[in-house]
Amino acid sequence: MNSEKKIVFMGTPKFAVESLKNVHESGYNIVGVICPPDRPAGRGHKLKACDVKKYALSQNFNILQPDKLKNIDFLKELKSLDADLFIIVAFRMLPKEVWSMPKYGTFNIHGSLLPHYRGAAPINWAIMNGETKTGVTSFFIDEKIDTGATLLYKNCKIGENDNVGDIHDKLMVLGAQLATETCDAIFSNNVKPEIQVESSELKEAPKLFKDNCRIDWTKDTFSIHNHIRGLSPYPVAWTKFIQEGCEDLIMKIHKSNHTICEHEKEISDIEFCKTDLKIYTIDGYISVIEIQSPGKKKMDIKSFLNGYSLEKDIKAC
Repeated sequence: MNSEKKIVFMGTPKFAVESLKNVHESGYNIVGVICPPDRPAGRGHKLKACDVKKYALSQNFNILQPDKLKNIDFLKELKSLDADLFIIVAFRMLPKEVWSMPKYGTFNIHGSLLPHYRGAAPINWAIMNGETKTGVTSFFIDEKIDTGATLLYKNCKIGENDNVGDIHDKLMVLGAQLATETCDAIFSNNVKPEIQVESSELKEAPKLFKDNCRIDWTKDTFSIHNHIRGLSPYPVAWTKFIQEGCEDLIMKIHKSNHTICEHEKEISDIEFCKTDLKIYTIDGYISVIEIQSPGKKKMDIKSFLNGYSLEKDIKAC
């Protein structure tokens, strides 16, 4: 019976909550939930619990919030839970002292079809690279990041205009199902771990910084569109609007459409009217649908153009 198997769950954001909930509602005995310490947030800097902790509190789970995962007292308390299996979803890198502890090992749910898109931002990079398919993978933790032997997969289609938020929500549900199915498979000895194949052609998913979120207007139209939707709703693609005699403005572009066509404009030229703003590329143009100017909230392009004065010689950079 599932209730005889003791599980420790480690996670932080909303993405992880769905997996914890699914495993719990499948009858497994959650003997501990590990999540980060509460952090100051908001104007008042009040301590805020992560989403996993909030759910764990609602279910009266035993919660541990270590600052350091190698802390001796934490390791003793973790070991005393005598868990059969650890599950990791959207947490931090674990030391060997932790992941090697349970009898059945420690598995992670990763938001890509491994071995492709190892790293911190797999959903973003899959969309930015124009993939039409992604998924979730369960795998045993080892010493490196996302390199352990894989267990089970679930596929997910990426639509032409899906953004990170859309795929995140789909993978959150699939990942929850996969977490429970992986528990079932491990405890029934019905899964054969497969060593990940190493190759120089593997696609990676490194952490996102300001520099790799900037739009490169020399790329083709579809690549730029993918870049924008691959960073929406977070951390958001950005560009500069340059106008002669005015200070450059850093503009965030949340949503776009793309058109492939021949034109006589220069790359990054901007053309606008009362309801539309186009930025020209090497083989067409990007129509900006949602934009955010400095110090303002996101708005649709019509509202932006109604309230913002742009010069005719404006360019993107």
